[in-house]
Amino acid sequence: MANTNTRHPELDSFIHDVEQIVQEGGGEETLISKISERMKKLLKLGNVLPTQYMQPQPKSALYPLYIAPDESFSIAITVFNVGQPSPTHDHGTWGVIGVVQGVEHEIKYARPSSENEPLTVLKDRYIQEGEVGICCSSEQDLHQVECASSVPCVGIHVYGRNIGKIERHIYNSQTGAKKVGVTPWVPVPDIQNNL
Repeated sequence: MANTNTRHPELDSFIHDVEQIVQEGGGEETLISKISERMKKLLKLGNVLPTQYMQPQPKSALYPLYIAPDESFSIAITVFNVGQPSPTHDHGTWGVIGVVQGVEHEIKYARPSSENEPLTVLKDRYIQEGEVGICCSSEQDLHQVECASSVPCVGIHVYGRNIGKIERHIYNSQTGAKKVGVTPWVPVPDIQNNL
């Protein structure tokens, strides 16, 4: 987890509020709705992320902003460089995303009924800077995303577990074949001299 001294106070407030929402509980739909509303308020403030969380990597970056001590939720900063895609993947939990910079192109897929079945597109959408979307839920958990802007796409993602440790699946969208994998946290670059 990053040094809290480098974080904007509004980020700390957001983390605290998400923690409260998760602790209050309720169904998945309730959690997603409340966190989405709180995320919208955060994004209205503009970019409150420290510079080190905005840095692209050779592969898409999954930076840990906050991981709850009991791993009941995590807040990730994802960075996709211009034209950079993710593999098609699932999450194993619910998730809410907010785009801080750039545009995210997302293709949602139906979960295949067998492993040798090409994936069927359910939704193809663009999430613009300042917008919030539901990344995943128990019912819809399979997608592929990429940066669709001329600047890196940076998003704040809240997940229902420690997303950097969950065993998930990577899919071949043409064949439906899947393999188990973990998308590990990427160490946050140390560029504090530039803050």
